[in-house]
Amino acid sequence: MRPLGRRSSMWGLELARVHDDPLRGCSLSMAGACKLVRVGSSGIGVCLGIGLLLTATNVLLSDAAPPAHNKEFPITVNATPLDPPTWWQVPGVTPMIMTMDPETTEAPRTTESRELKLKPGTYRFGTFTFDFPFVVTRDGVLDFARSLDQCVSGRGTQTLTVRCSQMQPYVGPPDYHDGVVTR
Repeated sequence: MRPLGRRSSMWGLELARVHDDPLRGCSLSMAGACKLVRVGSSGIGVCLGIGLLLTATNVLLSDAAPPAHNKEFPITVNATPLDPPTWWQVPGVTPMIMTMDPETTEAPRTTESRELKLKPGTYRFGTFTFDFPFVVTRDGVLDFARSLDQCVSGRGTQTLTVRCSQMQPYVGPPDYHDGVVTR
């Protein structure tokens, strides 16, 4: 066997291709892998077997469940208690209401609940007069500031219910009781 004069380094090993190499037409990386595992003349079969094994592993892994931070959860947004009816948005998920004509936008209306597929992370719910941040946890449930409890419910669940059209910070009693507006 005479060296071809080309050498390649792979994984810290120096590989030399030779004239009587049966994998002469293969890339250096594939030929190097075959040289490492070749026993006699069965090198091609071993390489094909390794290739098939790696392909099958990739296919099986692609069907596996995504990691928790990439999984989408069904989060229902219920803004039907808002009166008068309006449009709402979750920027980056639903159409924006501030930049479009409200009469022709496909943004969700408060007259119906909407299910969104959301990954764990921080989002904002907003109407023309009220907006607030909320979090979808890695467990797929909602969390938000306790200061919003007067107008928002659903902490620890997958349903975000919005009951107020406006949010004004004040320390007085809630302006509702059991869903009935008292002011």
